[in-house]
Amino acid sequence: MIYLVESFYSIQGEGKLAGVPSLFFRFGGCNLKCPNWGEYFFKGKKVFGCDSVFAVNAKLFKEDWKKIEEPTQLIEIYQDLTKELDFKPAIVLTGGEPLLYWDDEVFYKFVEFLVKEKLLVTIETNGTIQLDFKRFPAYKEVIFSLSVKLSNSGEPYEKRVNKKALATILEHSPYSFFKFTLDKGLIEFRAFEEIMDIIEPFEGVEVFCMPLGDRVEQLRKNDKAVAEFCLIYGFTYSDRLQIRLWNRNRKR
Repeated sequence: MIYLVESFYSIQGEGKLAGVPSLFFRFGGCNLKCPNWGEYFFKGKKVFGCDSVFAVNAKLFKEDWKKIEEPTQLIEIYQDLTKELDFKPAIVLTGGEPLLYWDDEVFYKFVEFLVKEKLLVTIETNGTIQLDFKRFPAYKEVIFSLSVKLSNSGEPYEKRVNKKALATILEHSPYSFFKFTLDKGLIEFRAFEEIMDIIEPFEGVEVFCMPLGDRVEQLRKNDKAVAEFCLIYGFTYSDRLQIRLWNRNRKR
């Protein structure tokens, strides 16, 4: 059984496919908490985590989590959201951490459906989970957005970095890229060293860096520093278009 938190049609806001019309499926659950990334108030309680904390904290946000017991449920959502479109949008499977379900029959059957439909599928993952591409070959047709966490997430290195899992994904997927979230403090401290430690074994993989923040005013505190960082080291700057355009609106 898997959990779907939300599904919606918007544009991809980050990374290589920024600006592309996309259909998002956000799945519930994550193996990381990233407590340093923000604080939010929900029903009088302070919650720490990323900007999709509602897809991480099942206890507080349980009304958002829908049980999915058959792949047909996801396929029907896809068909409903695309019935008025005369083109096939890109598909983004995100979270939380969607690869918690990588070997679940419901999740994998849905991936197989998307691949057979010849859709452009991206899985947004923190890159810590080991996949078996031999047993589950549909993943060979998927783009992986590897959002590996840095020390500013508040997670320990051994929990947030799994180079064996990264190597397996990069070896078998048709295209994958790294996407790092930076803030001014980490840039001034050791952002370059942390990124190089992660990417050095994987020559030629494109690297995107984006500013930390789930509100426009927070992005503005970090965006110029991240842009300058990219200019110095030759990485690609990625903005967060969904925040620039719609701030913290859900399903955007």
